Amino acid sequence: MSLVFAINGQRFELDLSSVDPSTTLLEFLRYQTPFKSVKLSCGEGGCGACVVLVSKYDPVLQTVEDFTVASCLTLLCSINHRSITTSEGLGNSRDGFHTIHNRFSGFHASQCGFCTPGMSVSLFSALLDSKSSSEFTVLEAEKAVSGNLCRCTGYRPIVDACKSFAADVDIEDLGFNSFCKKTSLPPFDSSDVCSFPEFLKDEVNKSIDSGLHRWCSPGSVEELQRLLGACNSDGLSVKLVAGNTSTGYYKDERERSYGKYVDLTRIAEMREIRESRNGVEIGAAVTISKVIAALKEIRVEKMFGKLAAHMEKIAARFIRNFGSIGGNLVMAQRKQFPSDMATILLAAGASVKIMSLLSREVQKVTLEDFLQEPPLGVYDLVFTIEIPFQSSSELFFETYRAAPRPNGSALAYLNAAFLAQMKEDRTVVNCRLAFGAYGTKHAIRCKEVEEFLSGKVITDSVLSEAITLLGKFVVPQEGTSDLAYRSSLAPGFLFNFFHSLTEKPSSNGYHHHLDQPKQLSSSQHVPINDEYFPVGEPVAKSGASLQASGEAVYVDDIPAPANCLYGAFIYSTKPSAKVKGIRFKENSAPDGVVSVISCKDVPKGGQNIGMKFSFGTEPLFAEDFALHVGQCIALVVADTQRHADTAANLAVVEYETEDLEPPILSVEDAVKKSSLFEIYPFLYPQKVGDTSKGMSEAHHRILSSEIRLGSQYFFYMETQTALAVPDEDNSIVVYSSCQTPQYVHSTVASCLGIPENKVRIITRRVGGGFGGKAVKAMPVATACAVAANKLQRPVRTYVNRKTDMIMTGGRHPMKITYSVGFKSTGKITALELEILIDAGATLGLSMILPSNIIGALKKYNWGALSFDIKLCKTNLLSKAIMRAPGDVQGTYIAEAVIENVASSLSLEADTVRKINLHTYESLALFYKAGAGEPHEYTLSSMWDKLGVSSRFEERVSIVREFNESNIWRKRGISRVPIIYPVSMFSTPGRVSVLSDGTIVVEVGGIELGQGLWTKVKQMAGYALGLLQCDGTEELVEKIRVVQSDTLSMVQGNFTGGSTTSEGSCAAVRLCCETLVKRLKPLMDKSGGGGPISWNKLISQAYAQSVNLSASDLYTPEETPTQYLNYGVAVSEVEVDLVTGQTTVLQTDILYDSGKSLNPAVDLGQIEGAFVQGLGFFMLEEYITDSEGLVLTDSTWTYKIPTVDTIPRQFNVEILNSGRHEKRVLSSKASGEPPLLLAASVHCATREAVKEARKQIRMWKGVDDDSGLMFQLPVPATMPVVKELCGLDIVESYLEWKSRVNSRL
Repeated sequence: MSLVFAINGQRFELDLSSVDPSTTLLEFLRYQTPFKSVKLSCGEGGCGACVVLVSKYDPVLQTVEDFTVASCLTLLCSINHRSITTSEGLGNSRDGFHTIHNRFSGFHASQCGFCTPGMSVSLFSALLDSKSSSEFTVLEAEKAVSGNLCRCTGYRPIVDACKSFAADVDIEDLGFNSFCKKTSLPPFDSSDVCSFPEFLKDEVNKSIDSGLHRWCSPGSVEELQRLLGACNSDGLSVKLVAGNTSTGYYKDERERSYGKYVDLTRIAEMREIRESRNGVEIGAAVTISKVIAALKEIRVEKMFGKLAAHMEKIAARFIRNFGSIGGNLVMAQRKQFPSDMATILLAAGASVKIMSLLSREVQKVTLEDFLQEPPLGVYDLVFTIEIPFQSSSELFFETYRAAPRPNGSALAYLNAAFLAQMKEDRTVVNCRLAFGAYGTKHAIRCKEVEEFLSGKVITDSVLSEAITLLGKFVVPQEGTSDLAYRSSLAPGFLFNFFHSLTEKPSSNGYHHHLDQPKQLSSSQHVPINDEYFPVGEPVAKSGASLQASGEAVYVDDIPAPANCLYGAFIYSTKPSAKVKGIRFKENSAPDGVVSVISCKDVPKGGQNIGMKFSFGTEPLFAEDFALHVGQCIALVVADTQRHADTAANLAVVEYETEDLEPPILSVEDAVKKSSLFEIYPFLYPQKVGDTSKGMSEAHHRILSSEIRLGSQYFFYMETQTALAVPDEDNSIVVYSSCQTPQYVHSTVASCLGIPENKVRIITRRVGGGFGGKAVKAMPVATACAVAANKLQRPVRTYVNRKTDMIMTGGRHPMKITYSVGFKSTGKITALELEILIDAGATLGLSMILPSNIIGALKKYNWGALSFDIKLCKTNLLSKAIMRAPGDVQGTYIAEAVIENVASSLSLEADTVRKINLHTYESLALFYKAGAGEPHEYTLSSMWDKLGVSSRFEERVSIVREFNESNIWRKRGISRVPIIYPVSMFSTPGRVSVLSDGTIVVEVGGIELGQGLWTKVKQMAGYALGLLQCDGTEELVEKIRVVQSDTLSMVQGNFTGGSTTSEGSCAAVRLCCETLVKRLKPLMDKSGGGGPISWNKLISQAYAQSVNLSASDLYTPEETPTQYLNYGVAVSEVEVDLVTGQTTVLQTDILYDSGKSLNPAVDLGQIEGAFVQGLGFFMLEEYITDSEGLVLTDSTWTYKIPTVDTIPRQFNVEILNSGRHEKRVLSSKASGEPPLLLAASVHCATREAVKEARKQIRMWKGVDDDSGLMFQLPVPATMPVVKELCGLDIVESYLEWKSRVNSRL
């Protein structure tokens, strides 16, 4: 039997006996086809990078059904007789890009580009859906990519690109784009895409399954029973498959091998939805998406519509399209999966039919009983699910969930669903109360509370008693995260439900289900500067359409060379332990393993180093001793990446810890044991003024206040990856996704013990870096090089997301203790700091942290400033420099101090901020030469300008009025400034003109998504255009920037610090000036008959042997090596006091970009950095165990921002601050500084929490202001916010109301 399917119209036919049934569609696409647009990022269905469109033909109805799936979870065998469309199948550079690709490019919606193909397919599918049902609306546009992750853009331009297809959108309301001057945009057209291949239609009716292969697709219950009976007789293990989406959560399932994989989706009874007089019966194999669609159609039953609305928050659309309702319930019953489906169906009174496939008996049980029974047996099957109609008009139904992401793609902290029959006099006839996902085995009904409420009239006192009773039953198991928070949600939801039924909706009521989320909106004010045309133009990012189509080549997209092997890292799970050896479980090498590479395999003459930088070196492999959890011990090499990953998971490292000193696992312990790294004096910041004098002048002092800041993971979409290929003469070529090719080069050479001229590092583009591919990419490339050198075969690795999160580290945690003196006006006179930075076990680039922290913290005039900063050496994972390293912590410390001072004086924080803003004189005192000229200091005027444009004072009053009239929601608004010092550094470049007039540019900087290539092209166009020959105005179209090659472009330095684009542009300008000097005499000679064309000039230059290749090294000797960046942000938030959920209602940003080299690129950097900062301050919990092992190691547990967590109104203005002669065409940096502005969201949240605390203290009769002196931790997640607002807020309200009523 054959497996027949199509990919982008091409026929594929595989012998089913030759296919491993556990092979995923992603694996087949990436390793056995030329289609590389489908990316691997998380491998668990949590990011959308691997999304493809599946088309399924119905021969009876002669219709085609199109839907998206996560190809990383979809089994290859399950797409038999189906057609697959990837992003390059929509359009490409050869056949023409699709409208969607051009729209993403034109809306500047692609930066690193790794996520863009998946985004394109998700949007395409949403447009197809709307075409078959109704018009595509703005609301549907926002949902189109709601399950797709992006770490670069901040989502706003992506949403605008989607909204541009909406029938109800006004083009004037769309964000900044290349189509601004057009009155309409090309419509969506699917006529030439996604037509179901005729050859597949003929195959559909041939689907007869013999059951002889490991993959079987029985077409009836009888076939299924016969098949499983045979498996039982033969002792074969069996995996029943519907969508296989469970392997995204239970990843260990992938490593299990089954004798038979049985596909259930062809059994008619299991894929049908049948409506009867009593309810709806749903086949267990029906996808969640189809269940949603069916429930929405049953309009007479209000409960069904609410069930459907809740189900739309389960996972992402591309998971719901393939995941089955039965599979979800089985996971809940068998594996205690925290299911929303189980909870809401439990409240709806659902039942299930269970079929024993051996005895052939069918048993109908309530869902409640089903969940309580022992785990379902291997040969027992959930056959159908029945949801009864609720005919009474007195019945009320509602569902609830509290989750890190409002619109789904996140497990709930707690979910609930309530069904109640109520009389008009508010008497409860009966009710059903279901709770789940709070840290219990399965969803439960609180029958004791149901019985208590039945027959009672709902009053505040009755609700209070019911909530007290509820607390005895909704109790998470020990060890559950955020245990108290989860318990606190149940009373809130119960109160919400009954209060909303008995009270008329008002501003004081809590009616979360009545709220409609505000649609995303934005405005951008972008200055266009034509002085250096085409520099200053908002040119679309170079290669954006290529990225959208998926044709842009990343390291893992490079076709595997012949005999290529694959590596996976084995890392330490113990801190400070002797490594005795490595073995595999069951003491036998897993399938496909070729070798285990360790420190013993470093060549003679080489050094065991995996990182070589100016501050020193770090080991590649642990030798006899593991310093920390996550340290690389070995690289297991196998014939496939899957075999390598499986082998690494099966590896057992044997440790010995006897007679060893206890590991150092905290900064306090490091200080106590004097375990510190030395900080070079020239990198240690200088204090300002005399803090002793400042303290003596102060009217008030706050002494020894403490702040703790945790880490943040990079979450680049492309994980660490490298490919090493041995070459002739004992040389090696390494393709590395890195920000530091020069340093990777020297590290590989030193490790292999060969001259540097025998090493070549090639980097074309990087799928996101954020600092994580500076130092941490070096050992990945070096390990592959060592393995390739030993085995004399190409070796590559694509590090899986979990390993990447465990080994790579992230932002530096730190402990800050400060004392501050200030006057009664709020003017600060002195600030003293003690900062303990956790650098981890090795130094890396941690030495730059002290100056960065203080550089950002000096944004206020502290009067005098002193500090004691220590770099602590611990036995924890070595930290890396993440976007704005130290700077983001520094700006937060400053804001924490300001807010503490404001609270102690009962002043508005904004008042204290303003009074401590720098004058130019104080700025020069704190920043010295970096302050620049007086006219360059724009922060003070920007503060006032944004105050006016954002209507700050007016909105402060509106927020105050809102808080006075709303009990269950509080708002806060905050205005925050930033100062961000950056440094220029040397950068090389080369410009070569080819014989046809086209131009090739090489630079040391790496394209990470920050638009470096785009700005470089513009600069080359400008500098060569100074020749003013005919055609130079179109030179940008002739320019191509090519990959970085360390043997071609030496002294490449590193890409980071926000100024590499400027430095690369400066280097290219120098090269072009050289070429202009060489071409000018020739042009002058040829100019008698009018302007000579560019192509003719180049032809003459070639004929006369003019050197048309120029290289140069830009060094910032004639310009200040450091300058300051300024920005201000105003953010307004709303906090739900029952759940702790914070919604960012509006953010207004004003950022000084000097004279922007490309305002479209800079706008993208500003928004993307801000949203990444939003993740740090509000969402991203980086949790480790007591020994430092990262626990938040997947998309299930680590939550970066999504479309539904960004500001609902997002306004950005780029300030053109005029001429700065000593900088690159008067430009300024934009890559990192705006990240700090996200502190405004955190500060606004603190304001909202403060109002909540005032309210609850009033309820409790507490008069003093001590409760208003509090610290809001980072990140301010829902549990953190709720705890500060009061975990007992509902109970406190009811008690207060009872006291008030008793006085009446």
